Amino acid sequence: MTTGSPFRAPMTFMGVPYATDPGDARAVVLGIPFDCGNHPHRVGSRLGPHSIREQSQLLRPWDGDSGINPLEALGLCDLGDADVTSGDINASYATIEAAMGIALSLGALPVAFGGDGAIALPQMRSLARHHPDLCVLHIDAHTDAYPIEGFNNATPFARAFQEGLIDPGRSFHVGTRRSTMVPGVYEYGRQMGYGIVTMDQLMQDGIGATMARIAGVVGDRPVYLCFDMDFFDPSAAPGVCTPAWGGASAREGLELIRHLGGLNIVSIDINTISPPHDTGGMSALLAATVAYELLVMAAKGDLGRPGGTDG
Repeated sequence: MTTGSPFRAPMTFMGVPYATDPGDARAVVLGIPFDCGNHPHRVGSRLGPHSIREQSQLLRPWDGDSGINPLEALGLCDLGDADVTSGDINASYATIEAAMGIALSLGALPVAFGGDGAIALPQMRSLARHHPDLCVLHIDAHTDAYPIEGFNNATPFARAFQEGLIDPGRSFHVGTRRSTMVPGVYEYGRQMGYGIVTMDQLMQDGIGATMARIAGVVGDRPVYLCFDMDFFDPSAAPGVCTPAWGGASAREGLELIRHLGGLNIVSIDINTISPPHDTGGMSALLAATVAYELLVMAAKGDLGRPGGTDG
């Protein structure tokens, strides 16, 4: 459509409107193009938000099963990217926290695209002010709650526990598997109170039964859903920060999403897409599909009270 303006809005998720004041939108997209830049061999997730938006152009808006167009039903808008500088932890954390605060103030469900796992902590700092009983459902090959010092992509959930941002006794890490860079990671997580469901346990007990058990523990508490794309096997998502074999297939990962219904999810974070390591943008397309599936569920009313308050 010709508007008479010589300017074009930036690329948005699935072509939804770019808006810094989205009015009564029930969901908004927020890019967080930050990574710590400290991996010796694999840096690139700062480019993730752009790649997810780019590949999302391949998706179609209408859900064939429900007949819903979640973009229209939610009035979805894209706020653009937080103004961060990769590697600058302190300044970028403050910016991410402020950007998430603005998204939450709109009364909409934020859907954030990262970025590496380090972006979880400033999001939780902002979320905790709006939702004092915040719980975490962290879908990831790693706990990101390592017994090490500092602020990085291996420690956001350890720091969140120490800062009292979340209720660890009702929070879970799902999909963890095998090699870790330091010993005692699972034990450390359990000492803080987190529930840890390994990939082997998830497959043995079944996705439906596992998610039903988690929902029984979480109840109606507000949930920050942090979905690290290395939950998927590298055969499905090779372009991630820290790939780990033995993960979920695309079908299994999407099945897990469909078992999240009933949880009071108040914020969504899809992270660790690393475009320099992606193949044909397929990992980013899968991340966009994860976002779309969650938006369909939100449009159907299956994710609790998006943007609502507790109590």
